[in-house]
Amino acid sequence: MKRLTLAALGVAVALGAAAEGYQVNTLSTKQLGMAHTGAALHLDAESMYFNPAGLGFMDRTLDLSASFTPIMATAKATVDGQTYTTDNTASTPLMASAAFSINRNIKAGITFYTPYGSSINWTDNWPGAVLSQNVSLKVYTVQPTVAWRVLPNLSVGAGLTISWGSVDLNKGLVSASTLDRLTTALGMGAPFGDTTPASLNLNGSAGLRCGINVGAMWDVTRTVTVGASFRSQVDMKVKAGDASLTYANEVARQLLGETLDVLDHANFRAEMPAPWVLSLGASWKPVKGLTLALDGRLTGWNAYKSLDVEFLSEQLTPYNQHLPKNYSNAWAVALGAQYAATSRLDVRAGVMVDTTPVNSDHYNPETPGMTKIEPAVGLSFRPIPQLSVDVAFMYVAGCGKDNASVTYTDLLAASMPQLGLPAEATFTADYKAHAIIPSIGVSFSF
Repeated sequence: MKRLTLAALGVAVALGAAAEGYQVNTLSTKQLGMAHTGAALHLDAESMYFNPAGLGFMDRTLDLSASFTPIMATAKATVDGQTYTTDNTASTPLMASAAFSINRNIKAGITFYTPYGSSINWTDNWPGAVLSQNVSLKVYTVQPTVAWRVLPNLSVGAGLTISWGSVDLNKGLVSASTLDRLTTALGMGAPFGDTTPASLNLNGSAGLRCGINVGAMWDVTRTVTVGASFRSQVDMKVKAGDASLTYANEVARQLLGETLDVLDHANFRAEMPAPWVLSLGASWKPVKGLTLALDGRLTGWNAYKSLDVEFLSEQLTPYNQHLPKNYSNAWAVALGAQYAATSRLDVRAGVMVDTTPVNSDHYNPETPGMTKIEPAVGLSFRPIPQLSVDVAFMYVAGCGKDNASVTYTDLLAASMPQLGLPAEATFTADYKAHAIIPSIGVSFSF
């Protein structure tokens, strides 16, 4: 069979999972209950993530906190009247922080968190398998931080973000319907039906990359605080990822092996942005015990202009790909409230609206982007003054996306025009998504 000079397109499309939908906004249990607000709140050690300047207002010698937040997400795609549902495992973002006082006005600390991550499994043989079967993306960050309380009501802070990550994904390389068209023409019938004939796995690690997280916070009055922070863009680079092929059966191997085996055990490099984030916030304490917070967070998704994939072997240079994405910057707006019900119990509630940056001309099921509405509740209980046990719950309701489509190259049809099929195919579906997000945390200070 003639070699498919466009086979690497499958590699490039698969890496598109590092786009919208992988930013994590569920790191702190306490703040999750307030819809993850925090840009203008005094959060002690947890301020290092939300706004490093908030650390400067810490009045404790030592503050320790940790949060664990499983995300149980489900996406559905309706194709030609039939609905397909993802079979996802829970993603598990977390954050752990430690901060201490150097003197009255200078504080320092270190925090570990997972600012980006995605996990979605559409299964191997659904109709969109040539676009995505499953993907797991993880980014980890360690951030040492220093904050200086310049004035009694003004603080500035800065942290160095040190990030690394990994990607593991699978996608189909050849459409079952197209290959069945070929086997029928060869008198072999249609042996594949709904079974994806060949799938590609891509696995790679991104090395250490550094950025900054800086902020300022000002107590305008005793009851009003404003704050702003900026976390810089970090370009995660996979320098030597590994590709591997699997075939559905021996028939698929015999038909496609000569064509596709060139990609088995090949190495590739690729780059994807962890975009910058600008957070603006204000908080207000209208009455004793009640705190209201409003945050606006702008994420610089326009950095994701295209996806470039290059193979390390000169033999595979014709397979290198440049795919346009053209994402747009997107806002997330959150409103949260906390009320001290007793000296030992705080209750919280909030809602976040997270808008999508996805370009409607490049809509891919790897991350079915859509605007999301995210209500949340939470509470903290202190059995002793130094110890807080925190729980929270958020529900993510996707607003849905109907008649969403993406155009891709059908590898087999492009290679064999005698099949009479168009080389460019369009996949169209109606998407829905939701997620259940419980969280548990603990903090200790003195």
